[in-house]
Amino acid sequence: MSHNTFGKNLRFTSFGESHGSTIGCVLDGFPPGMPITPEEIKHELRRRATGRSKHTSQRREQDDVQIVSGVFEGVTTGHPIALIIENTDAKSKDYSNIATQIRPGHGDYSYWKKYGIRDYRGGGRSSARETTMRVAAGALAKKWLKKQHGIEITAWLSQIGDIQLQAGDLSKIDDSPFFTGEINRVPELEEFMHKLRKSGDSVGAAISAKAVNVPAGWGEPVYGKLDAELALAMMSINATKGVDIGAGFDSVAQSGSVHRDEIIDGEFQSNHAGGILAGISTGQDITLKVAFKPTSSLRLPAQSINEAGEPVTVVTKGRHDPCVGIRAAPIVEAMMALVLMDHGLRHHAQINSNQHTFE
Repeated sequence: MSHNTFGKNLRFTSFGESHGSTIGCVLDGFPPGMPITPEEIKHELRRRATGRSKHTSQRREQDDVQIVSGVFEGVTTGHPIALIIENTDAKSKDYSNIATQIRPGHGDYSYWKKYGIRDYRGGGRSSARETTMRVAAGALAKKWLKKQHGIEITAWLSQIGDIQLQAGDLSKIDDSPFFTGEINRVPELEEFMHKLRKSGDSVGAAISAKAVNVPAGWGEPVYGKLDAELALAMMSINATKGVDIGAGFDSVAQSGSVHRDEIIDGEFQSNHAGGILAGISTGQDITLKVAFKPTSSLRLPAQSINEAGEPVTVVTKGRHDPCVGIRAAPIVEAMMALVLMDHGLRHHAQINSNQHTFE
């Protein structure tokens, strides 16, 4: 069974490859009556796009999203919403020299072993290009969450390589090519990236995120826990290698008396749980952090094999991110929004307005 779909009441399916003619998605279960325009979706796509600065891949896609179903006269109808985007700046010839080579650190080996065939052009289905449609669908989910519940989601760069960053002024993250609220540290990051590009190497990054105004009670124990499904959504993003919810791995070094979030006069005194207890939202901010690995497509030679099993030296040409995590913030926001909206719809379907009572 293929798994290109996630969600229950709100179901998202994506299709397409990095160098195919078109990428797209279907968002099924979206409620009727919400106004939406292609420009609102494109606003989010521009935040994620490559080529915004010299610090990302210089592939420049127009990302002109087309709404082909599920919206009539600018309003959602309740029917499946289909979105498509044409790939206009793919340069497949950049990959011709590695058509039969297995790039170390990529999905080449595992895709080849699973399917017996692989799309070597930019990684095919395993490319970060696939996340474009997550951001497109996430634009709708973010708007619905804000209109229906006042929920707002923000993600920011909290670490790049060994450089730790504070949240800073989160209203400024879109003013920075690094999605950081610490605007005064942009020159430091610029210098770091300049040296990194010159070296031909890459580094990983961490993206932190929070959702505010999430109602208490969302989540479905025991196999549909809100934190579990958020973690699954984040782990599905290309290059993700770890997810923290709340204090996450830092909780290992905490004592129980510190980690437990005490309640005094009806107010939580801390939020080490990340706004989720026993898989159900508490009404506090939902917080998480996602770790992204270093980019594996490098001009630095690496040892590997070809499809005949022979040893080869791989040098990857083309346009690649020296740190893919730099532009992951909009993707994390989108996935968080899609999961939260799905759980909001599921909660309403199970509990509805007469919660806990029968007449």
